[in-house]
Amino acid sequence: MALENRGKGIALVLLAALFWGISGTVSQYLFQTLHMSTEWLTTIRLLCGGIILLTVAYRQQGTRIFHIWRQKADILALIIFGVIGMIGVQYTYLAAINHGNAATATVLQYLGPAIVTAYFIALAKRLPTIKELLAVGFALFGTFLLVTHGNIHSLSISKDAFIWGILSAFGLAFYTIQPIQVLRRWGSMLVVGWGMIIGGIAFSFVHPPWHFEGEWQFSAPFALLFVIVCGTVIAFYSYLESMKYLTPTETSLLACAEPLSAAVTSVLFLGVAFGWIDWLGTFFILGTIAILAIQKKKTIS
Repeated sequence: MALENRGKGIALVLLAALFWGISGTVSQYLFQTLHMSTEWLTTIRLLCGGIILLTVAYRQQGTRIFHIWRQKADILALIIFGVIGMIGVQYTYLAAINHGNAATATVLQYLGPAIVTAYFIALAKRLPTIKELLAVGFALFGTFLLVTHGNIHSLSISKDAFIWGILSAFGLAFYTIQPIQVLRRWGSMLVVGWGMIIGGIAFSFVHPPWHFEGEWQFSAPFALLFVIVCGTVIAFYSYLESMKYLTPTETSLLACAEPLSAAVTSVLFLGVAFGWIDWLGTFFILGTIAILAIQKKKTIS
């Protein structure tokens, strides 16, 4: 893989992180100001996002988009990805925002990189490299500061927000690892599109999309449009597309830029309190990006 392809992968995952972070802040606005239901937003986000992606895919590939349903292995992988991966990473994250705020929910989700890294180290039956240890250490320490403010005996967020945040970390890890093979065969657009449709249909049994809960003000359609198009379609597609150029461990760690965008927008637009220790924690998490960006001057094989 050429060095320029690695740069493309880094740009894609950072774009996804930026849109995810801002989308988290917009979702917090929908929950806490317009009182929208977490379940309703999850269903709408998945269904609309999937429809948009598959429409674009159909214009590019025609009826090939249905060929993914021909082999049992692909069908099974797609259903698991849609039901467990998509719903897992979407609902848990939105629930963490609803019970806390976008900044802390996003940071908690980024325990996911530590889970991904540990999984691949265990799979390879090897010891972690110094770079891996340092990157994960930065991520974990930064998360510790944000969640506890340095006091191991108490949380600076609610118990529900903490539990949903931890679950979202496992959701992110599963979302990163599980679809690798089917992504290589069919590409990000088809896999993400069908995954969203499957997840949206499955979650409709939990909360149908026609059962709206909340206040419909002038700002509502614009906020929803951003969450669906930028925070869902573009972000999820860019994240998985980046895995063509980066390893899953690198992708998930680089996406730690998301907490910064969530924190900055939450402070600026929603007035979320974010003290110096929170920013210190964010600094350590963003340190993972610097660690992974350091490369030798030779091309990567």
